[in-house]
Amino acid sequence: MRIRDLEITPIAFADPPLLNSWGVHEPLALRCVLQLHTEEEGLVGLGECPGDRPALDRLRAVRSAIRGLSVYATSRIERAVQEALGEGIRPIDRRSTFSAIEVACLDVQGKLAGQPVSELLGGAVRDAVPYSAYLFYKWAGHPGQQPDDWGAALDPAGIVEQARQLIDRYGFASIKLKGGVFPPDEEIAAIHALREAFPGHPLRIDPNTAWTVPTSASVAAALDGVLEYLEDPVAGVAEMAEVARGAGMPLATNMCVVSFDTIAPAVSAGAVQVVLSDHHYWGGLARTRQLGAVCETLGLGLSMHSNSHLGISLAAMTHLAAATPNLTYACDTHYPWNAADDVVVPGVLRFENGSVPVPTGPGLGVTLDHDVLDRLHRQYADSGRQVRDDTGYLRTVQPDFDPRLPRW
Repeated sequence: MRIRDLEITPIAFADPPLLNSWGVHEPLALRCVLQLHTEEEGLVGLGECPGDRPALDRLRAVRSAIRGLSVYATSRIERAVQEALGEGIRPIDRRSTFSAIEVACLDVQGKLAGQPVSELLGGAVRDAVPYSAYLFYKWAGHPGQQPDDWGAALDPAGIVEQARQLIDRYGFASIKLKGGVFPPDEEIAAIHALREAFPGHPLRIDPNTAWTVPTSASVAAALDGVLEYLEDPVAGVAEMAEVARGAGMPLATNMCVVSFDTIAPAVSAGAVQVVLSDHHYWGGLARTRQLGAVCETLGLGLSMHSNSHLGISLAAMTHLAAATPNLTYACDTHYPWNAADDVVVPGVLRFENGSVPVPTGPGLGVTLDHDVLDRLHRQYADSGRQVRDDTGYLRTVQPDFDPRLPRW
């Protein structure tokens, strides 16, 4: 079963004004949907990846290189991708380019075999994958627009209300707060408010390296016995190790362990106890399964990172997590924030008590909604957007905003 063509469709979908240490989400998030067409039987495999202009350029650069290759020959496809990209491309961008294509290949393989992708990865060890309620400080709405249904969350009470909405709608049993937005004492207060409101829910906070080592140590002390883990409080392996030596909870990362060659230095330094995987950036589902084996060997915990995404990615994430025995932490997902614009036909992907049942249909088990895809592609074309710019968008409201980190 050989590849006939790779159809690349950039899209833009609605995104709330979610705050982070670098700025705030813009009204439209950029994404790309891939349709991998085969020469025989007319099968189509689906993939999803970031949709900024550089990512699109990389996909277009490899399109002709993978034509005629077997959908089973993912190692050959990866080599063809690397050769077509040439020099000067960051390793993480190379992996991201291949990842979306590999997912589409696995979708076709599953359809040919009549088996879900999780079976191709070794078989599901869980029937449903737990996800966490991913909380953000946020404005009530984008400037010049009506407030959204979620409302503002700019203080502990607002964060607790946001958590309550997500838990009531989706049943999440664990909670993560994106921090690094307000002074640490305010975010510590938000975590304590969440603990009071949801005493049985594991809690995490991720300030995206907005803190110094002393600040991180202070926060860790204040939240000792409260947090499940503390994610990326500082930048750098040496700095993470210094915080970890005095912290009473595990330190997690998706920023200082980002590839296989970064694992050993972090482990040797004692910098990290939990790694957040992400197939988009680790080079696909098979590579991320390998990451799981490495973490198991080294005694590291394994969780899953998320960025703004839609249902094709959620399906891939769910199959991967289901087939990775030691991925025992609830996964991150932005999906509730963006689900209204999903490009897959409703019905297969759903949350039950905070978990997504593993799709049982062939391949990823989801079907592309072509009408929605067309609408989101027109929205992309009309927007004129090329890249994500959280910092630039926040500066339209706060012109003096300085994104340099650490901030506290």
